Amino acid sequence: MRAFKTFLVIFFITFSLNAQEFKFEEEVINYGKVDKGSDGARVFVFKNIGDQPLIIKNIQSSCGCTVPKKPEEPIMPGKTGEIKVSYDTKRVGGFSKAITIFSNAKNARKVIKIKGIVNKAISLQKEKSMLSDSKK
Repeated sequence: MRAFKTFLVIFFITFSLNAQEFKFEEEVINYGKVDKGSDGARVFVFKNIGDQPLIIKNIQSSCGCTVPKKPEEPIMPGKTGEIKVSYDTKRVGGFSKAITIFSNAKNARKVIKIKGIVNKAISLQKEKSMLSDSKK
C-alpha cells in the first residue's frame, strides 16, 4: 500500500512538471459590424507558457460557416503561435461562434470565440469604390 501511495505522489509530481499551458492575447475576437462579403479572416495569437512543446492536435468550429486553421508544427516553450479563423461574411446578421482547440496542454480542451454582425447592404464607401473602378 505504501508503494502505491509513493507511486501516486511521483505520478502527480511528474504530471504537473510536464503540463503545458498556453495563453491567448484575446480569447474572443469581436468583428464588430462588417459588410456582407467582406474579409472574414482573423487571427488568434497565443504563447506557449509551458516548459514543453505545445501540440495543437485538432480544432473544431461550432458550424461550417467558420473555418479554423491550426499550426502544423509544435509551438516551443516561450514562443507564439497563430490560429487562423475565417468566417463566411455572406451570411447576414449577428453571429457568435465557438472554436474548440484540442492539444497536449494541461487543460486539453480550450474554447475561443468570434462574434459580430454582418450588415445587409454594402457600405457607401465600398459602393463608390466599385463604381469608380467600373468607369475606368
